[in-house]
Amino acid sequence: MSSRNNPISAVQKKRTASTTPKKRTVSSSRPSRAPKKAPVKQHYSMPGWLRNILAVAIVGCFSMVFYYFFIRPYAYRWKPCNGLKEYGVCIPSGYDIHGIDISHYQGKIDWGRLLQNKQTATPLHFIFMKATEGGDHNDTTFQTNFANARNHGFIRGAYHFYIPGTDALKQADFFIRTVKLDSGDLPPVLDVEVTGRKEKKELQQGIKRWLDRIESHYGVKPILYTSYKFKTRYLDDSIFNAYPYWIAHYYVDSVKYQGKWDFWQHTDVGNVPGIKEDVDLNVFNGTLEELKKLTIK
Repeated sequence: MSSRNNPISAVQKKRTASTTPKKRTVSSSRPSRAPKKAPVKQHYSMPGWLRNILAVAIVGCFSMVFYYFFIRPYAYRWKPCNGLKEYGVCIPSGYDIHGIDISHYQGKIDWGRLLQNKQTATPLHFIFMKATEGGDHNDTTFQTNFANARNHGFIRGAYHFYIPGTDALKQADFFIRTVKLDSGDLPPVLDVEVTGRKEKKELQQGIKRWLDRIESHYGVKPILYTSYKFKTRYLDDSIFNAYPYWIAHYYVDSVKYQGKWDFWQHTDVGNVPGIKEDVDLNVFNGTLEELKKLTIK
């Protein structure tokens, strides 16, 4: 029997057709999403020549620092001495009167043991001590050391560390209030090591005011302490040649300064019995009688 004459068959075909799922079509006009790409990191590669220059510079800087802090201060200890070796260093030849300068950096001093250094081949005769700095800073060991130096028979002196940024007269008056000098003491000392970013003329004027005020009070010309280079660069005016000069010039066999000088601080790494820390060693450019003539009457 044909299907068009059979109503049941016709209904089954319709149901079959309606239950068949239709395929979805995607419109070709809709763009497809591509996966995102991770950003590419660019790595900087240092050129070989630049890397070599940096390596050489680092090695050079390290070598300079190592030499300055670990070799230079001690090279003078290791070198062969043409003359006498004492206190761990080569003693400059041609000088008989030796001394030291101290501050709180040397710590507590064994004065009994220090006194025994008067019996060595290079006996210590004089001691300078730091008293003041700037307008209001005392050295904490000054009064004790100053009294002990006199009690143990040393010729003693006191020095002031100059701060260019502080009024010179204020510094001078502070030193005067702190230091009482007696007959037999060395003249006051002005320690000048820094410029404080002052112009040369202004620096010189301040130093001269300090010197004048101190000379007026103590009645004696102060001693001027500074390095060889600082003296020739900043204190080359002839007015400063009238003062006794204490020159700091380390690790050399002789003083290169052509002018007149009275004291020479020739090393800062002396090893003196009675003092635990390294100490500055000095010589006086003259005899013991001439040193005593320089003292306050």
